[in-house]
Amino acid sequence: MKKILFVLFIFIYALGFSQIDKLNSKEPLVKEPYFKKETNVAVQPGQKVRFIHSDLFERKADMYGGNPFFTGNVQFEHQGAMLTADRVIFYEKENFAKAIGNVLLVTSDGNRITSNEMEYDGNTQRGIARGKVVLTDAKQTISTDVLYYDRVKNTAYFNSGGTINDGRNTMWTQSATYFIDSKTNEFTNNYTIDNAQYRVEGKNIKHYQNTNIAEFFGPTTIINKEKPSNYVYTENGKYLMNEKQVYLNKNSRIYYNGKILKGDKMFFNQLTGFGKAEGNVRLDDPKENRYIIGGYGEIYEKIDSAMITQKPYAVKIMNQDTAYIAAERFLSYQKLDSTQKKKSFLRGYKKVRLFMTKAQGRADSLSFNETDGILHLNVKPLFWSGEKQISGDKIEAYFNTTEQNIDSLKVIGNSFAISKADSLTLKDEFNQVKGNLMTVFYQNNEIKIAKVTGNAQAITYADSEDAKTKQLDRIGIALSTCGQIEALFEERKIQIISCNIGANSDIYPMSMIAPDKRKFTDFNWNTKDRPRKWEDIFLDTPNYEEVKYETDDTLYQKAEELRKLWGNKPCSHPKFEKETHLGWGYVEEKTGDYVCTQCGQDFTKNEYDKIIAERNKNQ
Repeated sequence: MKKILFVLFIFIYALGFSQIDKLNSKEPLVKEPYFKKETNVAVQPGQKVRFIHSDLFERKADMYGGNPFFTGNVQFEHQGAMLTADRVIFYEKENFAKAIGNVLLVTSDGNRITSNEMEYDGNTQRGIARGKVVLTDAKQTISTDVLYYDRVKNTAYFNSGGTINDGRNTMWTQSATYFIDSKTNEFTNNYTIDNAQYRVEGKNIKHYQNTNIAEFFGPTTIINKEKPSNYVYTENGKYLMNEKQVYLNKNSRIYYNGKILKGDKMFFNQLTGFGKAEGNVRLDDPKENRYIIGGYGEIYEKIDSAMITQKPYAVKIMNQDTAYIAAERFLSYQKLDSTQKKKSFLRGYKKVRLFMTKAQGRADSLSFNETDGILHLNVKPLFWSGEKQISGDKIEAYFNTTEQNIDSLKVIGNSFAISKADSLTLKDEFNQVKGNLMTVFYQNNEIKIAKVTGNAQAITYADSEDAKTKQLDRIGIALSTCGQIEALFEERKIQIISCNIGANSDIYPMSMIAPDKRKFTDFNWNTKDRPRKWEDIFLDTPNYEEVKYETDDTLYQKAEELRKLWGNKPCSHPKFEKETHLGWGYVEEKTGDYVCTQCGQDFTKNEYDKIIAERNKNQ
């Protein structure tokens, strides 16, 4: 048994010193360039590496260039640093030591380096540790394969890959420099910093152990481990790791809840979820195909909301059009409805301007339920579509969420629809429909039908169409008042297709209605404030030159002259025609009455028969 134990001991001893035997050489010492003295660094000369203890001392001419070597519990000291190892070769002339096996270097300030091997230059006070290297100080532990140690600069460096652990963070990097005095890690290659909540990935960073602050000088990503899709990216910034606060200064982005915030200078608090951005701010919402641009922005991650100010505008990309919206301030947020479905909302406050190819709008404020496709324009809104204008106390636009175009409008309070009677001319002729509540239906992105309820009124130009030539002939103007009106918007006119509940409708020839009676008193046709291009949304008003329309009152003026000439003379009613009126669809219908062609007075058939009978009797 004793023999077996002895053999085993010899085997272990031989294995432990296999690396030592590799150094048995007659060749002179060759030091790595790292040990070369830097001209700009002052090194204290003359203090030799000092031998303290060993179990065995040897010097052989054919080993280690004739330099002494020490074996067993070896101890050397240099300027307060203690080196221990299984074997040390000491090159006296060069003041240089090679330590092999269970190497430990303890510096004067208590830092510890353990390794399989170490070379130490007493002149430059530099060392290279190899094989399972571990550096430990009061702040952290560095583990690597090769470590370069400089006692003058008090730095430790590796480029073979290593791990740094400070009890809060675990760091992996290919190369790093540790500045021991300032307790600063500098990573110039790719790195990862990992803790319980977050992971930092990037290139080129300084990490200050005393304050647990990291400064970024290259592409860096800070990832929320609980929700990896929420992360921060920057190419220059600072991370207060204790406070979980990030300052971002270059090409920075905050990814949160499927959205992206960008800006020149940014800040984000990971604990509260509050972030802000200044300069060239952009908030992207890819799910809604919408982004907001402005000068300043804030996000609130935990309640999934954001605010953008300083000349902001929103752009929503749809299938066949793009909506451009400006306001003094935008609020974007998500919330659950009664069915626990998350919905997206966009609000705009003050001086809202909207531009789309097929529609434009103005209002004091806006609220847009993007999920359901409902857009609210509040406080004196104006809405244009083609040569048609809609106004009221409040306008609601309903979008088809599949086709992403307008299906209908609801106008609440003082609703008023105006359309050019003939969009191809500059005649001062406008069809008008108004009432308490109006619903406007679209077809092919054009206003088609308007239904008005409550104190419904209409002023519409009546035309008749020649059956053969299809030419339109102006008949007059229809004045209608009803409880409900349904109007059909055709390409060049409005057609009243129903007038219900207390209906009263009269058609006046152009000679019988004065120009000031052809419009409602609150007529508000607006051409100077309408956005004509998307850039107009940035203006309080584009202030386009008002369109000058031509008033055609020739027939009325001639009739007025005749009426003045006629004076108050009684009419003898020399000639009669059967009275007709235009029914719904402007189809001419006979009333059964008669009208005097000279004075315009109408008579029932009985009254007409009496006048004719009296006239025949007198003849």
